[in-house]
Amino acid sequence: MKLPLSWLSDYTDISGVTPKEYDARLTMSGSKVEEVCYLGAEIENVVTGKVLSVVDHPDSDHLKICQIDVGQGEPVQIVTGAPNVTPDSVGEVCPVALHKSTLPGGVKITKGKLRGEVSNGMMCSFQELGLTHGCVPYACENGILFLPAGTPVGEDIKKVLGLDEYVADFEITSNRPDCLSVIGLARETAATFDRPFAVKPPLVKGVGDDINKYMSVEVKDPDLCPRYTARLVRNIKIEPSPAWMRERLHACGVRPINNIVDITNYVMLEYGQPMHAFDYSCLSDGKIVVRRARNGESIQTLDGQDHDLTDKMLAICDNDKPVAVAGVMGGANSEIEDDTKTVVFESACFHGATVRVTAKALGMRTEASGRFEKGLDPRMTLDAVNRACELVEELGAGEVIDGIIDVDHSDPAPKRLPFEPDKINALLGLSLTAAEQQGYLEKLGFAIEGGEVVVPSFRTDIARMCDLAEEVARMYGYDKIPTTLYAGEMVQGEYTPRQQAERAASLVCREAGFDEAMSHSFISPKFYDMIGWAADDPRRISTTILNPLGEDFSVMRTTVLPSMLQSLAHNHAHRNPTASLFELGTIYTPSVKEGKADPDVLPHEEKMLTLGSYGRLSFFQFKGVIEALCRELNIKDVQFASEKNNPSYHPGRCANVLIGGAPAGVFGTIHPTVAGRYGLSGEVLAAELRMDALFTAIDPDKLYHPLPKFPSSTRDIAVLVDDAVPAASMQAAIEQAAGAILESVKLFDVYKGKGIPEGKKSVAYSLSMRAPDRTLTDEECDKAMKNALAALEKSFGAALRS
Repeated sequence: MKLPLSWLSDYTDISGVTPKEYDARLTMSGSKVEEVCYLGAEIENVVTGKVLSVVDHPDSDHLKICQIDVGQGEPVQIVTGAPNVTPDSVGEVCPVALHKSTLPGGVKITKGKLRGEVSNGMMCSFQELGLTHGCVPYACENGILFLPAGTPVGEDIKKVLGLDEYVADFEITSNRPDCLSVIGLARETAATFDRPFAVKPPLVKGVGDDINKYMSVEVKDPDLCPRYTARLVRNIKIEPSPAWMRERLHACGVRPINNIVDITNYVMLEYGQPMHAFDYSCLSDGKIVVRRARNGESIQTLDGQDHDLTDKMLAICDNDKPVAVAGVMGGANSEIEDDTKTVVFESACFHGATVRVTAKALGMRTEASGRFEKGLDPRMTLDAVNRACELVEELGAGEVIDGIIDVDHSDPAPKRLPFEPDKINALLGLSLTAAEQQGYLEKLGFAIEGGEVVVPSFRTDIARMCDLAEEVARMYGYDKIPTTLYAGEMVQGEYTPRQQAERAASLVCREAGFDEAMSHSFISPKFYDMIGWAADDPRRISTTILNPLGEDFSVMRTTVLPSMLQSLAHNHAHRNPTASLFELGTIYTPSVKEGKADPDVLPHEEKMLTLGSYGRLSFFQFKGVIEALCRELNIKDVQFASEKNNPSYHPGRCANVLIGGAPAGVFGTIHPTVAGRYGLSGEVLAAELRMDALFTAIDPDKLYHPLPKFPSSTRDIAVLVDDAVPAASMQAAIEQAAGAILESVKLFDVYKGKGIPEGKKSVAYSLSMRAPDRTLTDEECDKAMKNALAALEKSFGAALRS
């Protein structure tokens, strides 16, 4: 909503208030000002000049040399090629851009020569000043702007054309339709600056006669039209509006057209009440019927577009046909023409939701529909139609016939709320007296009667005590409300144990060189094909989104793996030689009913820690990251079991992660076929770990181990075993057999090749042994090694490698 600040003077006094102060104070009081701009900010050094002489250019067949009096003593010479500048133009006054002047759009004017003749500036058209023809209807369409007779010479053109105006551009929220008007914003201004506010009731003199002789109104659907008000004006004179009205409309961003159309737009801006004018001669039998449209009816609107109507739309009709789409736009069949003699002014209140649905269905959004859909005050229609008729008489645009047709089905009773100063203070953390609160509310149009707040009809957004508290707060000043603690026991905020575990897991991943990734929780069903899941895999059953952005975002994921691979593929496609990513993402496992996701049951949500890497880590280094994660989370009894049936992973390089024998996730090398679908080459590693399983296995008690006082003894052992024997199982057997002196076991080599029989592999471990109270003897170490070797031989058929 654009508001020329000078218009406020009709209702309140803002003298002494600078535009900057106005911006700050109105924004602080709840009416957000986007900016306060100066209309003529881009125009500098442009004045009015009187044409003294016009002669032909000696070296051109279309240029003219003019001597212009710009009120600076000596006339200035300007060369122009405008077709409307002729010797007959002597005595005309026009805008003159002098040497070193600027025009809208950053155009700079300096003196120069045109075919050898000096030109000390430029005579301007209205387009070059950023105006439309409606702003200066007397102007030539393609030529210099000649101003009305009597325009002073040497005057700043901004003052002459009403461009010396500050305009505030407000961002009006949808709950404040009353502020989509000059009067509404003037009320807010007066309350903010504690100035008087008054709206003069419209005064219509009339010419006698009776409107009821000429027309009637029937509202068949009062639920969609609670109030319909109409007045009749005869002997209409269609002509341009006066300069003051054109300038105010232009400043508000509305294009002036003619006096009748401009009056309806002016009243809409002033009161916030959309209006419409019908050509009375186009109404069959002078009757207006407000009803739901009939299926199959159509109308051509004022913009020349044909629209089919339905019974869900409200139409303004005569006896035979629709003549307007209620609250949206009038029909071309009742448009005001140059020969129109009698006009019906309509001021009505329509059901906001119906107007919104109609405008959307017809693909039309107008200034009127934008206001109606927010819910307007039915009490406003009468003042608005009277104001329009008052302007008709003021402009001499016609004769207003006595009488008003006012079909009113609205509820006249004002809304009342309990006045509870103590509750308002408690909510705001203030200690205002009841009288102070009452004063703030009364400035905004509220009244206090019998312990109740009488809500003004234009405040459709006020429904409860907290709304009243907001009014008090913004008038008191948000910036003056002290910071206070809420009443009650203070609780210190902290992370939950689960949040702490997630943060610890993220920290381990970052320390291992992984960057955090984030992806959408909704994916395409085709992603399951990409990772190799079979068509009958139950994991493909997903919760479907009712209104998806597209097929690529149509289901809630049951795995994060496709998203991780897509992120790795993005890095690979952008020539990133290495990438290591992790994501703490949610998966959604639906309740299955008859082979499909049950739409009546919300899916089970579970956090997954998913890792992915290429170009940096080997399989065993990647496994080490998982082991480090479990170690830092204080998770014990972690085992790895070979997995050959997961279609997303290489069957020989994949393992399930077990904690206490229960599955907690999977990791391994991505199947080459799957990696190829994503455009990835080389070894691509991934892991999927269930955060619920990790969190449940965390041991909250961490034991302190003092630094050892005695040295350790290290022995290596290398054995031949079948290729299928898991190295982790062998390590577990060593740990159990070696006894209490065993401190740690580390796998340091797996070899297959020359010197190793087919189907066998060489596995080498380093055993570190230590006693807390003494230095170990060779005999103790040898015994532990023999026990370990015996266990490997018994359980896996291992033979010591010579």
